[in-house]
Amino acid sequence: MKRYTMLAAFSLVLSVFALPSAAQEVLPFAPKKSGSIAGRTIQESVHSPKPAESHLPKGAPNIIIFLVDDAGPGLPSTLGGEVNTPTMDRLSRSGIAYNRFHTTAMCSPTRAALLAGRNHHRIGAGQIAELANDWDGYSGIQPKSSAMVGEVLKNYGYHTGAWGKWHNTPAEQTTAAGPFDHWPTGYGFEYFYGFLAGEASQYEPNLVRNTTVVPRNEPKDGRPYHLTEDLADDAITWLQQHQAFTPDKPFLMYWASGAIHGPHHVRKEWADKYKGKFNDGWDAYRERVFQRAKAKGWIPQNAQLTPRPETLAAWDSIPEDEKPFQRRLMEVAAGYAEHVDHYIGRVVDEVDRMGYGDNTLIFYIWGDNGSSAEGQNGTISELLAQNNIPTTVSQHIKALNELGGLDVLGSPRADNQYHAGWAWAGSTPYKSTKLVAAHFGGTRNPMIVRWPAKIKPDKTPRAQFSHCIDVVPTIYDAIGIKPPSVVNGIPQDPFDGVSFASTFNDAKAPEFRHTQYFEIMGSRGIYHDGWFAGTFGPRIPWMPGLPKGFFDEQGRVAWSPDGDKWELYNLNEDWSQANDLADKMPEKLARMKETFTMEFAKNGGFPIGGGLFVPVMRPDLRKSSPYTKWDFSGDITRMPEFAAPALGNKENVVTIDADIPANASGCLYKLGAFSGGLTCYVKDGVLTYEYNLFEIQRTRIKAKEKLAAGKSKIEIVTKYAEKKAAGPLNITLKVNGQEVATGTVPISAPLGFTANDCLDIGITLGSPVSPEYFDDAPFKFNGKIKEVHVEYTK
Repeated sequence: MKRYTMLAAFSLVLSVFALPSAAQEVLPFAPKKSGSIAGRTIQESVHSPKPAESHLPKGAPNIIIFLVDDAGPGLPSTLGGEVNTPTMDRLSRSGIAYNRFHTTAMCSPTRAALLAGRNHHRIGAGQIAELANDWDGYSGIQPKSSAMVGEVLKNYGYHTGAWGKWHNTPAEQTTAAGPFDHWPTGYGFEYFYGFLAGEASQYEPNLVRNTTVVPRNEPKDGRPYHLTEDLADDAITWLQQHQAFTPDKPFLMYWASGAIHGPHHVRKEWADKYKGKFNDGWDAYRERVFQRAKAKGWIPQNAQLTPRPETLAAWDSIPEDEKPFQRRLMEVAAGYAEHVDHYIGRVVDEVDRMGYGDNTLIFYIWGDNGSSAEGQNGTISELLAQNNIPTTVSQHIKALNELGGLDVLGSPRADNQYHAGWAWAGSTPYKSTKLVAAHFGGTRNPMIVRWPAKIKPDKTPRAQFSHCIDVVPTIYDAIGIKPPSVVNGIPQDPFDGVSFASTFNDAKAPEFRHTQYFEIMGSRGIYHDGWFAGTFGPRIPWMPGLPKGFFDEQGRVAWSPDGDKWELYNLNEDWSQANDLADKMPEKLARMKETFTMEFAKNGGFPIGGGLFVPVMRPDLRKSSPYTKWDFSGDITRMPEFAAPALGNKENVVTIDADIPANASGCLYKLGAFSGGLTCYVKDGVLTYEYNLFEIQRTRIKAKEKLAAGKSKIEIVTKYAEKKAAGPLNITLKVNGQEVATGTVPISAPLGFTANDCLDIGITLGSPVSPEYFDDAPFKFNGKIKEVHVEYTK
């Protein structure tokens, strides 16, 4: 099996990038001793301070990685799509583009692999952090034996910062109490501003700065708060402070947007730019983009447009009364995508204005995987699909109309995500979408690279097969350093990535990557010397649940990877995996499958489908708090949902000791958000419990009488009416031991309500759960909550 070693890759670029005289094997660098000698008196002493030292080659570049979320290659206008991307235009004109760059098909795995330069299973990232398990390849913890780029460059003297989506911290470790070893600051980023979870509301995100939860986000410059804008502003402030305080240092900036991951949140004026542009649907969109991508030279002239999968609806099959909803979902998504490109442009503008542009190496990566089909049939609350709760589009439209109609899409009142057909269109010309590791619609993402000091602009796309694990070795190569063998006393794992710096000024440079495996939740593939073999796996991202036959009649897993059908493609002749050669070349396929097995074993990926274990087979094992009872003071806020008591799907009792004023009003507690959650509140003196099942169904249980003023013990008792996933819940409200209201929640949320919102006591600091107090947020309770006790009862 051919593979360039890191040393060979370095030798390819010696003529362009200067290497230090000796490789530094151990980090941090040992401090140099001072020349000063302390004698008995000052007169007898020598004062000779050690000179300032630099461990970097002269002219080491600044580094910026921009990473957009859930974005496929069929979207940007730069590449033939219909979403305006002027920043990508500008960077591609002044740099180079890569049209065979690949990710892992999923967010946490890509992010970990990108920053560490190692394959995702090798570093415990075979599944997202919230759904990790105890097998090494799926632990959700990136080992310090694979030091991330922030840690290495910090030790070399870089000023390091990270912004936006992190999604590589165990969910149960994301409270204000830490531990912080696996937060960005624990991986070498001296500064972090963003969110630790896999997604966030763009209007009411739960954010941290370094290791501190930040206050509630407020409107700015006369416009509503938006996370992407905030991240750009904060990065610009950091750059300005860097120039003022440490102008002699180069910097590393990792800026990862929440966009365009769901929820698709953008102000109306951005969405309105696309009114009427998608009226003919996703099938026609793919046809147009395919032809335009060829005309622009982004894909070869012999590339083929792959057909729509049989399991995905044709646009013509969508009922006419549902099409306005489906069109508006795409208009919002397009506005959201243009918006993030615009604000990346603001950061680039500042870099150039400050004089950093010429010697700043920028990687603009459009997507950590392909476009996301997790919105399935189109939704106003995108975590419905993750909870496997079946709904109809008419239910979504009905709920949306009650909230105000189509203009609500993109606003804080909806957590909308487009139909999977639009995600498939956004991955033109490839098969499939995010979460499918067997097809390039899940893994092939555009990358633009600019470095004016060293890279000549060239409009010829770089078509060498590359992967996100190759970015960090390329950064080290460009700087002129080598990967360390030991970091902070920990011996380092071998690199899986290979530098592609040889392609910077040579579009026809030899292939540097000869083999690469892919696997996400049983969907898997293997690339080797121009050939690709893959198998779709057991899960169809754009369809609810699992295919028939995954479980047997006793509920046991019947699926076996041995029965999966594999496909085989000659990529030298078949750009888009259009012509399956598996039946014609069984011996070649067998060899490719053997190569996959070897690569998968070498990287600690077994068992195949290990990422399915928690979300599909044992959802009760999802990462959550290890505790079964809690005592909270009355002012505890911003406890991330995955670390908080699971009040919506476990039997429990919440007991509140409070002083109730006359005309009591306010939130006693809330878990989740307007898109889905539960809350207990007092309005006009009346105690009320509400269970918000992702905006599709709201259950309110109200006392008949107002609360009496004075000391009160309020209890909210939750029991299953039928113990099963998504089973109905019986809710009882008691005041001072007396039952004041009962009711039944017909369907519960088995996984959880949100990825990023929180438990708040006495106030609503994130998104308000109930429309009853949406306009009154933060709806602070006007009495005094002394203590809240929560306990699971089974």
